[in-house]
Amino acid sequence: MSPHWKITTLVFIIFLALFFRLFDLKNTPPGLYPDEAMNGNNAVEALEETSPTGGFKVFYPENNGREGLFMNIQAGFLSLTKLISPGGLINEPWALRLPSALFGILTVLGVFFLTKELFGNYEIALLASFLIAISFWHINFSRIGFRAIMAPAFLTWALYFLLLSLRKNSKWFLPALGGLIYGLGMHSYIAYRATPLLIVLGFWFLTFRYGWKSVLRIGAIFTLAAIIVFLPLGFYFLDNPQDFFGRTSQISIFSSATLFKDLSINVLKTAGMFNISGDWNWRHNIAGQPLLFWPVGILFLVGVLFGLRAVFRKVSRSVPREQYLQSYILLFSWLIVAALPVVISNEGLPHALRAIIMIPPVFILAAIGGREVYNWLSKKISKRILLNTTYTLLALLIIEAYVSYFIIWGRNPEVAGSFNQNYVEIGRELNNLPQELPKYVLVEARGTDVRGIPMPTQTVMFITDTFSLEKQQEKNIHYVLPSDVATIPPGSFVVTLN
Repeated sequence: MSPHWKITTLVFIIFLALFFRLFDLKNTPPGLYPDEAMNGNNAVEALEETSPTGGFKVFYPENNGREGLFMNIQAGFLSLTKLISPGGLINEPWALRLPSALFGILTVLGVFFLTKELFGNYEIALLASFLIAISFWHINFSRIGFRAIMAPAFLTWALYFLLLSLRKNSKWFLPALGGLIYGLGMHSYIAYRATPLLIVLGFWFLTFRYGWKSVLRIGAIFTLAAIIVFLPLGFYFLDNPQDFFGRTSQISIFSSATLFKDLSINVLKTAGMFNISGDWNWRHNIAGQPLLFWPVGILFLVGVLFGLRAVFRKVSRSVPREQYLQSYILLFSWLIVAALPVVISNEGLPHALRAIIMIPPVFILAAIGGREVYNWLSKKISKRILLNTTYTLLALLIIEAYVSYFIIWGRNPEVAGSFNQNYVEIGRELNNLPQELPKYVLVEARGTDVRGIPMPTQTVMFITDTFSLEKQQEKNIHYVLPSDVATIPPGSFVVTLN
């Protein structure tokens, strides 16, 4: 492949990533899930806070606690909406989801560079980035306002700069940059806290390629930079240890009376989610559908088999001998470490969101499988037929991604329900009513308590910009529980949230 075609192909893949993560973001997904709205309300409040230190927090303890980086980034994006809106902030779902799309696109690009660094092969790197660009699994979470989408992006780029710094024997800049990015990942998603195990294992494996001296020096710089970036969150956890585990203790398998049985079942469900039965939550997936489209799922299995063969038999046709062993071990370690937060939980398995950090190694292994299958077929059929078949298959994968996400999933009424589209409609209805008319939202829906009101109200609060008591008074919108229904004045507009 010529340099021109390499660049052209990568540009095309990034275009695909942009399209699948930004096209029709205003309407798909429909609605706004309360967890997304909670993030948005914290972001709006951070922008409007008038205290000397500002309203931005390193950790937002409400709604079971969330690392603050994503909400702070969302606040930045919301502030930019003032440039196109004379009325101020645009309290619309798409404004909260733009940061997710950005991190999704960065992950696609990062997978290319990381794969190239791991295996020194442009074809594998391009195929890996292509497969993640058109993956329903990754597209979906790149279009939802959840902080988890940052985790694979930060880990991918951190590992890339770590490997690059070792190969170039960088003095300090590259390992410091990698450590900085890795440390930011600690501010992303609770499952990311398992990844230090991967980094430690990676340091050990890489000593066989680069030697102890280089790994110790570069590893020390990488680790120091990561610790410095993590410190604000670390200090917060020292003062608030109850927030470190969040909901983990509530859903942990370790509270089960049948620990080993549940663990075995969870491992099987997680292993089967790629090709057999995936997440049943419509917010995360086409309910029950495997997370990998079946041709990609087959390539993933082929990649795993060739990876295992490379590790145990030291045989590989596509990867140089001096690189493949540590690279495959790193990918398998990544899969195992990223699976730990999934299999030790006892809620909603298989769980596509909790397994989000597994996405890069899954598609890198699928790309390796694709390369090996191509090599095998090249000895069986003519080059012209093979190329035509390959291009046709790649085109069909793009079409399948569009149909699966925007038609089969995006138009399914279950998705609208899963994202509480009716709550958004209630919020917009309230916005269209006269300010002088008293408006009451009777909250019959249940959920985690947030400042005295159940979580589901967060969607209406974001759309109407009434998270604070001051805004509620200003806009004459009030939230009451069923026990307080008698306090609603006669003549008020009342809508029930159920």
